[in-house]
Amino acid sequence: MARANGIELCYEIFGDAGAEPLLLIMGLGAQMIHWDDDFCRQLAARGFRVIRFDNRDIGKSSRLSGGKRLTAIELLKMRFLKIPVAAPYKLHDMALDVIGLMDTLGIPSAHMVGASMGGMIAQELAISFPQRVRSLTSIMSTTGNPKVPPPTREATAVLMAPPPATKEEYFVRFAQTWKVLRVGSFPEDEALDRSRAERSYERGLNPAGVGRQLRAILASGSRKERLASVKTPTLVIHGTVDPLVRPEGGKDTAASVPGAKLLMIEGMGHALPIPMWPQIIDAIDKHAHAASAKKMH
Repeated sequence: MARANGIELCYEIFGDAGAEPLLLIMGLGAQMIHWDDDFCRQLAARGFRVIRFDNRDIGKSSRLSGGKRLTAIELLKMRFLKIPVAAPYKLHDMALDVIGLMDTLGIPSAHMVGASMGGMIAQELAISFPQRVRSLTSIMSTTGNPKVPPPTREATAVLMAPPPATKEEYFVRFAQTWKVLRVGSFPEDEALDRSRAERSYERGLNPAGVGRQLRAILASGSRKERLASVKTPTLVIHGTVDPLVRPEGGKDTAASVPGAKLLMIEGMGHALPIPMWPQIIDAIDKHAHAASAKKMH
């Protein structure tokens, strides 16, 4: 556990203490273990000190309070009447958590890799704390631009479903959710759904926290214009069939950051399926090491 920005963050480190620090920032309602252990080990084997952590309000990190469950009515008001969503904290506060964690670990700057909401937090870090970010990799994320198409009906239903009432119901829901988000058949991942769900359940669920994280995303508005100021080497990775953050979200991110590279992964949904790890890990590895080499010259 690390004291960071006035709260406690649970974190874990893979790889050599002397290697280049690389922070993995997870998405909405997802614990750090959604960066699979083997995924982290494979990245560490490429010469990184890989740090994963539970965002505030999830897993073993501090739980906050306030903020009621978002309703469909509130979402519609926000979308059509432009009424802002009230939130106990915003993505900027979650970016400050990351800075606090780095300070506690004595890391002046690191490579940032964020997935989904984690990508939004990583973007916020590159905008607000450029000196702390060696490179930015934004995966299956978006700019907050309201012109990006909304999630598919199925993905919205997954996002807005009431929390499961029992442990068994949670396991069933976990498998259903990932089936929708992964899009298509991924037997290796499907075989792990049960054990991954059990591990998440054991570490602790916090449905109210997920609601607050969702409010944070919606209350933070668009980063599109501010992303134009980012000078950090940026890589955007997105799946071609993402049902939650549509492919246009990734394209918009890449178009908004000067000089950003875009990697569209064929057949990838809103997940990091095992068969796609080699492509994803290769891309992160090349991008981060190239950014470091460039800085040294």
